[in-house]
Amino acid sequence: MREQTLTVPAPADLGVEMVGVPEGADVELDIRFEAVMEGVLITGTVRAPLTGECGRCLEPIISTFEGDFQELFVYPDTRSGGEAGEDERLLADDLIDFEPVLRDAVVLTLPLSPLCRDDCPGLCAECGARLADAGPDHRHDAVDPRWAALQALSEQESESQES
Repeated sequence: MREQTLTVPAPADLGVEMVGVPEGADVELDIRFEAVMEGVLITGTVRAPLTGECGRCLEPIISTFEGDFQELFVYPDTRSGGEAGEDERLLADDLIDFEPVLRDAVVLTLPLSPLCRDDCPGLCAECGARLADAGPDHRHDAVDPRWAALQALSEQESESQES
């Protein structure tokens, strides 16, 4: 067994549409390599900065991510024909391609619609104002278009009564 702590630059496109790790940002890895009969078992933790925008109010989000991973890299000669199965990864000349493991550990656990805070009210459907800033008394007097003609008649009637 061998343990190692690494800081590596983040690869491109490490995230989902609304949130992700900026390209080139420092990604911290705490990794444990264990020799097993089939190959090398890698277990560890990844820590990385996240940037994105709130899925409700579109405000910028800056936070950190921490996740765990575990992957078995098999020796080619332990499998028939030297090919890995669907969910197995092969060691190539005693080298490990770690980027797919890192990508799976980060991307698969990110929220598809991140929030700036758990109770984010979002944006006003009428004017687009951020409801957290607008306050509880923010509202619009919208008339249902089906009643617009009746309201116009009512306004004409009140004007004629005033004259």
